[in-house]
Amino acid sequence: MSRILVIDDDQAIAELVKVNLELLGHHVTTCPDGVKGLALAQQNRPDLIVLDVMMPDLDGFTVCQRLRQNPSTHPIPVLMLTALGMTRDKVTGFDSGADDYLVKPFEIPELQVRVRALLRRSGSVPESASLPEILTAGEITLIPENLQAKVRDRVVKLTPTEFEILHCLIQHHGQTVSTGKLLEEVWGYSPDDDVDTIRVHIRHLRTRLETPDRKYIKTVYGGGYQLIPEGFSRQAVSEVE
Repeated sequence: MSRILVIDDDQAIAELVKVNLELLGHHVTTCPDGVKGLALAQQNRPDLIVLDVMMPDLDGFTVCQRLRQNPSTHPIPVLMLTALGMTRDKVTGFDSGADDYLVKPFEIPELQVRVRALLRRSGSVPESASLPEILTAGEITLIPENLQAKVRDRVVKLTPTEFEILHCLIQHHGQTVSTGKLLEEVWGYSPDDDVDTIRVHIRHLRTRLETPDRKYIKTVYGGGYQLIPEGFSRQAVSEVE
């Protein structure tokens, strides 16, 4: 049984989410505001947080940022559930640290699928990280126990989603991985091709892995992304991008 925290000031929505996730066997706690939600997240360390954006006192974007800044709550997957459906809102959500983003009104089956996909990687060791033969490639080594990556002599902390994306890219290193394949393998379902979701998470991953003179992820326009685990220079980036 997974422990899920729902932070939403709309009591009807919070109860709807609670009932339908409890039907799947999860233990669900609801909270009506961001301040109390942060406190509960730090105290109880849930396996997943479902987070509204438009709340009094502390909005969901700020809550998510603070969750990511706190080492004790940093690894917890966050699903934003909000009426804000513009592209810029989704980008802001992902920039705040959200792992997934679902717009209200939503279908219950889609909520359940997304929750299952996030819970798949809510533990300290994601499922896909159980294969030791594909944890190391070139200058990059994955450390699944701590959701970390060692890049040459540096160790960087990753979110669960970033870890899964990097794991997928390492598994297919040297090949172009389409955005659709990333969405299917990392998120665990096959939605419409959501370029913004992938683009923001790839940008975050690049920020953690790369230096001004050392790159690892190439964008193949019209194709997807390609990991070069041996690293490449800024000049090589310009040849592809």
